[in-house]
Amino acid sequence: MTTLLVIAKEPLPGRVKTRLTPPFTPTEAARLAEASLVDTLRAVAATEVRRRVLVLDGTPGPWLPTGFDVVPQVAGGLDERLAAAFAGCTGPALLIGMDTPQVTPELLGAGLDSLGDSHDDPYDDSCDACFGPAVDGGFWALGLASPDPELLRDVPMSTPTTGAVQRARLVAAGLRVRDLPRLRDVDTAADAASVAASAPHGRFAAELGRLGAVTGR
Repeated sequence: MTTLLVIAKEPLPGRVKTRLTPPFTPTEAARLAEASLVDTLRAVAATEVRRRVLVLDGTPGPWLPTGFDVVPQVAGGLDERLAAAFAGCTGPALLIGMDTPQVTPELLGAGLDSLGDSHDDPYDDSCDACFGPAVDGGFWALGLASPDPELLRDVPMSTPTTGAVQRARLVAAGLRVRDLPRLRDVDTAADAASVAASAPHGRFAAELGRLGAVTGR
């Protein structure tokens, strides 16, 4: 069963998007985080896939659309939480975060379509893994045709080399890796402005515009 995973935090003030404060208040940062999550979940909901899973730190809210299984994140570092998310899958899986509201169903579909296991077919162009690098040196997407949690454990997270280390881990395991387009995560106010400009019709861009209109930013 092919699975699309979203790993996310409940958008509560003081728990999400802390690098947006300042210039935004914790409440405003949480509103932006919720908007980013809404856009992400809408893109996932519009993607053709057998199973959609929200791997959540917190409690679901009215922002969650129908059609998602919700599983809690395990304790431990981000590498352990990502590994556990893949461990719950029985077939090809693509995992993304909540920080790229500009993601589209077409982009997610391309990642899912690249995953396959026809190793003996010389005309098969599927891969064992797909990898979406992020501008900040991390990654926004990771897909595995045969999920193996050990491919993520002990990868140092939230560093400028996280993406390079994770991709190298895939290659060292002998996997055929297909790269997806590089996207920008929303971490800072500058990131927020850039991402909103690239997806001007989404909830995130609208929320950023409303905050700007209210605060004069």
